[in-house]
Amino acid sequence: MALFDVTIDARDGNARALTFDTAHGAVHTPMFMPVGTHATVKGVTVDQLHDLGSQVVLANTYHLYMRPGVDIIERAGGVQKFMNYNGPMLTDSGGFQLFSLDHMMKTDPDGVSFHARDYDGSKHRWTPESNMDIQQRIGADIVMQLDQCIGYPAEKEAVAASTKLSWEWAERCCAAHTREDQALFAIVQGGMHRDLRLESARRLMEIDAASRAAGHKGFQGFGIGGYSVGEPHDVMFETLGAVCDALPQDRPRYLMGVGNPTTLVRAVREGVDMFDCVLPTRTGRMGTAFSHEGRMNLRNAKYKEDFTPLDPQCTCPVCTQYTRAYLRHLVMQKEMLGGILLSIHNLHFLIDLMAKAREAVLAGEYEAFYQDWMNSPAANDY
Repeated sequence: MALFDVTIDARDGNARALTFDTAHGAVHTPMFMPVGTHATVKGVTVDQLHDLGSQVVLANTYHLYMRPGVDIIERAGGVQKFMNYNGPMLTDSGGFQLFSLDHMMKTDPDGVSFHARDYDGSKHRWTPESNMDIQQRIGADIVMQLDQCIGYPAEKEAVAASTKLSWEWAERCCAAHTREDQALFAIVQGGMHRDLRLESARRLMEIDAASRAAGHKGFQGFGIGGYSVGEPHDVMFETLGAVCDALPQDRPRYLMGVGNPTTLVRAVREGVDMFDCVLPTRTGRMGTAFSHEGRMNLRNAKYKEDFTPLDPQCTCPVCTQYTRAYLRHLVMQKEMLGGILLSIHNLHFLIDLMAKAREAVLAGEYEAFYQDWMNSPAANDY
C-alpha cells in the first residue's frame, strides 16, 4: 500500500475505523493526537508518549518558525529528529495563531502580514506558497493548508469571505506542495453556516479532483476547522455530520482543536476520524482530570483525605500508583509533578477512549458504546 492510501477497516453507521501509512508508521483511527506546539508535549517525554499509545503528535508551524527557526529544525533532520519522536507527526499551518494576533495581522488575497507580538514584535509575511515551503522544511508527515479561521460570532458576509479565501489558498497550497513523503490536508471552513461549510467542502473536492486529473497528489485528507471558537458547544453538531457526509469516504477527516471526551465520542458517531487539542495537558496543569466519574477538580477539599486512585477504572501509570489525596497535595502546593501526572492521565484517557471507540466500530457495536458513554457519569466533562 502506498503512503497515505487509506484502508477502511470497518464502518458502523457513520463511525469509521481507518488505517493509513506514513513515512514514520501506520496510523489507526479513531485517534486522539497529543499537541506538542513547540516540538514538545508539555511535561511529557517522548518515551511516555509511546507508552501511552500516542500515534501522531502535533507541532505548530508559527511557533517553530519563530523559535527555534526553520533553519535549525531542517539542519537537525526534521522535526522528528529534532525532538527525538520516532513516530508520525503533523504540523498545523499556524493560521489560527496568526489570526489570533488581531490588529497585529493584516490579510489580503495574496497572503498575511503580521507582527509577532508574542515573540519579539518582528514583521513577517506569509503566503500559501511560503507556508508550504516552511512546513515541507519542518518535515512532518502530515501538513495543513494555510487557511483563515474566523471567530464567533461573526456576520455571515465576513464568514463567507473568509471561507472563499481559505479555499483559494487551499488551491495554491495544493499547487505548491511537492514533498512526496508528506500528506497535505485541506481545511473545511464556513463558521456555523451549513451552506457555507458545504460549499467549502465542494470547492475543496473540486480542487482535489483537478489536481489528481493533472497527475498530482491532491489532498490526502481533510481538516474541519473553525469550530470550538466560542460558539455554544452543541452548535457544532448542527452541521458537523453534514460536513462529514460531504467529504470523500476514502480520506481521513480531522476535527481540529476539539478535546472533550464526550465531544470525541459524539464526533466519531458523525464520521470524524482524528482529533487534537491542548485541553488534556492544559487542564492537567490547572489541576483538572478527566475520569469515568466526570471531570474532576483536584483542588476540591473532598479529595484531601481520599486515598483511592484518581480513576479506579483507568489503567494509566498515574491511576495505578497515586491517590487523589496525593495528587491534590501536589496541585495545592503548585508542584510541577502534579501538572505532569495529570497531563499523563488526561492524555491516556483520550488516547485509550479512542482505542476503545475503534474496537467498538470494528465489532459493529459503536451505537451501544455511544449510548453507554452518554448515559454514564463520564459524559459530565464540561
